[in-house]
Amino acid sequence: MPQVVSNLWFAEQAREAVEFYVSIIPDSRIGRTTILPAETPSGPPGSVELIEFTLGDQAFLAMKAGPLDSFNHSFSIAILLESQAEIDRIWDAFLANGGTPEACGWLRDRWGLSWQIVPRILSEMVADSDHERAKRVTEVMLGMVKIDVAALEKAFNG
Repeated sequence: MPQVVSNLWFAEQAREAVEFYVSIIPDSRIGRTTILPAETPSGPPGSVELIEFTLGDQAFLAMKAGPLDSFNHSFSIAILLESQAEIDRIWDAFLANGGTPEACGWLRDRWGLSWQIVPRILSEMVADSDHERAKRVTEVMLGMVKIDVAALEKAFNG
């Protein structure tokens, strides 16, 4: 069976980013690191580093290979969490490490990568068959920066 791996291209500091990610997301680890021994379009032998890592149950490959394209909102990593305490812990860790809050549970880390720090139940709420409940939750969520689970639940329950 094929394995799908998301590839993240960093201009620099890939190792630092990966070490940060695995330190705050439970059940995460760094796997193999490879330094490319050949000259590449990114530079001389030894200038490109590949770092295999897992966040939760998702495989990633970080590549430090010099500037090419910046991260943007067309790719983000969503962390689906069970409690407000987990949301607060991870959100605060990203901000303390130079991240920038955005809207609706999104933030950018200090390397420019977009993250969604959201409760797992949010997707169930906005997909609820009662369209009024789903609408209320969506409208409340759209007014948030960091997600507030109690406020979502209040909107959901009317």
